[in-house]
Amino acid sequence: MKNKKKILLTGATGYIGKRLLPILVEEGYHVICCVRDVNRFSPPLPLRDAITVIKVDLLDPTSLEQIPQDIDGAYYLVHSMSSSDDYQKLELECAVNFRTALEKTEVKHVIYLSGIVNEENLSKHLSSRKDVEIELSKASYHFTALRAGIIIGSGSASFEIIRDIVEKLPIMITPKWLDTRCQPIGITDVLAFLSKTLFHEKTYNQNFDIGGSDILTYKNMLLEFGRKRNLKRRIYTIPVMTPKLSSYWLYFVTSTSYKLATALVHSMKVEVVCRDNKLSEILNIQPLSYREALDKAFVKIQNNQIASSWKDALISGDMNMKIFDFIEVPSFGCFKDKRSKAYTNRRDTIDKIWRIGGKTGWYYATWLWKIRGYIDKLYGGVGLRRGRTNEDTLTPGDTVDFWRVLYSNKEEGRLLLFAEMILPGEAWLEFKIENDVLTQTATFRPLGLSGRLYWYAVLPFHGFIFKGMLARLTA
Repeated sequence: MKNKKKILLTGATGYIGKRLLPILVEEGYHVICCVRDVNRFSPPLPLRDAITVIKVDLLDPTSLEQIPQDIDGAYYLVHSMSSSDDYQKLELECAVNFRTALEKTEVKHVIYLSGIVNEENLSKHLSSRKDVEIELSKASYHFTALRAGIIIGSGSASFEIIRDIVEKLPIMITPKWLDTRCQPIGITDVLAFLSKTLFHEKTYNQNFDIGGSDILTYKNMLLEFGRKRNLKRRIYTIPVMTPKLSSYWLYFVTSTSYKLATALVHSMKVEVVCRDNKLSEILNIQPLSYREALDKAFVKIQNNQIASSWKDALISGDMNMKIFDFIEVPSFGCFKDKRSKAYTNRRDTIDKIWRIGGKTGWYYATWLWKIRGYIDKLYGGVGLRRGRTNEDTLTPGDTVDFWRVLYSNKEEGRLLLFAEMILPGEAWLEFKIENDVLTQTATFRPLGLSGRLYWYAVLPFHGFIFKGMLARLTA
């Protein structure tokens, strides 16, 4: 670590942060990774000697005291657009706490990834980004804001939402905001701008718009995606679809949450086009076209090399909820469905467990899991559409349909999932291998009478589903 510059990276478990981390390490920096849940952070082994992990909650000023005084640069990659109804207040509070903490350090340059905010009438989401930018810029360190619009890359929210819409709907009756112009940018270009801006003096104390080489309407983006996938699509826009109806349309068609859908709908009515390409000239970056960004994304998907996903970065919907508080499975006051069976081949069984959900399904009566997902979606839950980021690997924090991975250890043979579906209580699903036997345990901690009634209502289905699933996993 001697003589290496130290870079503070917030949002290290997020979509952008996960991808920026190896780039910073490769460029010779020592990276201080700020995470809210240490258990969720699983960096690749080759990176671990070049990073330090600290537990930081931006809403808790005392936790920020762990930030080393001798940091040289910092990235602020924290957003909470879909976390709660008062996310504007929470985001501003986070920014104030972060700025206050950094003023006590030796940091020279802070970079914030914001949104394009060139219109007078901004959405709540974009206004929040601008407020955070203003707050972070008040300190004595050099500050640079990079403003991006739609980010296209494997696992990005924009890419996955576009894919959901195009691949599911041959004919679309859509809101008129699909005629709004935007300037999408590929994730590789976003990472290039972020990394090359660091300590570049010509970028100090300024804000820059970053975008790809194409200016398109959202409708153009959907149609181009369809052409890329060899899918013929027809889109008809109507002026009578209200923001609320538009939000429901986006929510039910895609894998996004309702809060995120609402924020996106209001933002998509605002034109997000770059003022100029000044930063591209300063840093000598030639941004990709929309189609080139799509090509790169599909290469990653086809090779099962998705480095990060927006769905894995999203925790449950409450900004203050720490999902890993649930890593200890309770026993008191809980209902359990516990089954054990000797397996035929340990490696085969483990491989099956680690491929569960997503495209693979649940091995037995997957149609019942799908029905449960549809019901969850109707009640405002996440449903099954999140799927999973990688087909055969699972790390803490990953999503598996309407579950979240709490613990994952292939060598030990233990996988623990926590339910993020709408429930009158809390639920865990655990797979554990011991003494040549696979033990599968479903735990439910009911909330009041409704929770108990729910358990007894689904109990007959559990006997059918869990017995069949265990048999398939051990065969």
